[in-house]
Amino acid sequence: MIAIIDYGMGNLRSVQKALEAVGADAVVSSQPQTILDADSVVLPGVGAFKDCMDNLDRLGLIEVVHKSIQSGKPFLGICLGLQLLFEQSIEFGTVEGLGILPGKVLRFHFDDPTLKVPHMGWNTLTLNKPSPLFDSMDAHPYYYFVHSYYVVPDNQDMVVTTTDYGMPFVSGIQHENIHAFQFHPEKSQKQGLTMLEKFAHLN
Repeated sequence: MIAIIDYGMGNLRSVQKALEAVGADAVVSSQPQTILDADSVVLPGVGAFKDCMDNLDRLGLIEVVHKSIQSGKPFLGICLGLQLLFEQSIEFGTVEGLGILPGKVLRFHFDDPTLKVPHMGWNTLTLNKPSPLFDSMDAHPYYYFVHSYYVVPDNQDMVVTTTDYGMPFVSGIQHENIHAFQFHPEKSQKQGLTMLEKFAHLN
């Protein structure tokens, strides 16, 4: 069973439906024991960094995320769910994140008026190193993005994918059992479903 962490923000049902479409047993839950008992965990994300951290704290889920990752089970972060794993974000001032991975979250800033923020729409990934979630896939797959902020990991060895939007930015990381991406696989049609199916079979 895959637990999708419900912290009261975002359309979690779309992630659940995508996982169910590839045959996974997925539940949306804010119950710590349900999440801890799951075989795999997904932290999706839509909304403001601080609001999400506040909700995770209020629901007693910060420790649950840490314990889930420490257990070694497959863990997937999506969009804000990637950013939250890092130490801090500059969104609306400096906000502390989960601190699981060293690094920070910065905002896109461009002098070119044609580069709109948020970065929204389909864009290409460049695969920087092998990942079980991209086995037998295109060398430059397309995925759907909606975000104004991007992660800057201290450890570049964890970078799986990069994407170009006015500059190269980190669009995916892998560190031990953690797989986390800036794009939305649940909104990325066949390529996204293929990636979610591979995640569902990591156990």
